[in-house]
Amino acid sequence: MYRFAKRGLVLLLVLSLMATLIIGCEKESAEPEQSQEKVETVFINIGTGGTAGTYYPLGGAIAEILKTDIPGANATAESTGASAANINMLSTGELDLAFVQNDVSYYADQGIELFQEKGKIEGLKALATLYPEICQIITTQNTGITSINDFAGKKIAVGAAGSGVEANARQILAGYGFTYEDINPQYLSFAGAAAGLKDGNIDAAFITAGTPTSAVLDLSAQNEVVLLSIDTAVADQLVADYPFYTKVTIPADVYGTAADIDTLAVKAMLVATDKMSEEMAYNITKAIYENLDKLAAAHAAGKQITLETAQEGISIPLHPGAEKYFNEKS
Repeated sequence: MYRFAKRGLVLLLVLSLMATLIIGCEKESAEPEQSQEKVETVFINIGTGGTAGTYYPLGGAIAEILKTDIPGANATAESTGASAANINMLSTGELDLAFVQNDVSYYADQGIELFQEKGKIEGLKALATLYPEICQIITTQNTGITSINDFAGKKIAVGAAGSGVEANARQILAGYGFTYEDINPQYLSFAGAAAGLKDGNIDAAFITAGTPTSAVLDLSAQNEVVLLSIDTAVADQLVADYPFYTKVTIPADVYGTAADIDTLAVKAMLVATDKMSEEMAYNITKAIYENLDKLAAAHAAGKQITLETAQEGISIPLHPGAEKYFNEKS
């Protein structure tokens, strides 16, 4: 009886040891699979514009989309000096993705206009065009200004120095025969321009952005805002001289103006560089166009972003990753 019990104890110990070895082997075999499941964090810095513009809220919405839809993505939207500043920050690697006007993208890619001195910016790639950016020329009723022809000698906000807005302002003023010597140019952000009009420190301002623009809405809350139309002959000539411009109308109900406003627009683009991998560009493009409802909720301009218009007005080479996504959807 003792011998039988002893044998049983030995057998139990052997079985216990075998079970321990099997469990240990299973853990070891499982470890490589667990390590493969770990996703590397990828930081995506998105350049937008001023906090009172359209780029900023849409950039914030895109950052949230990327964080949710792309494994490992840590995306942040950064307030910047907008188009021209974003191009420069893309070229130095400070940004991975940015909002840029399509005319400014072209200037950078060709090394002309705003980039005449710096020269061509290499490696820029488009992911998509988003929505029309409307040239809004605003003043208030108490200035007495009723036309761009009234700008002589006035303090006019023309956008940040070297910005896409400033290029639009300079070109439109030239259409009316004005140079900066004929006015008193003020290089202000959208928020700065709105504040200047509120305080009476400036007489009018150029703002190029999706409508409605928060800076204009903020101004209209306490002041009677006047939007100035661009005369048909001037608009036609500008479209002929600068093919990025299109003629558009701001409906009266956008800002509660007395009538519709005829003006010009360019296109907002999402721009990266050739440093972004094809896989990442594909994933970003896919995430954005499969979450358009979130962009529409972030800003009214987001409602104009569609897959059907995503390649309209692209002024620089399309990123292969974005092209792959659009080809799948066509």
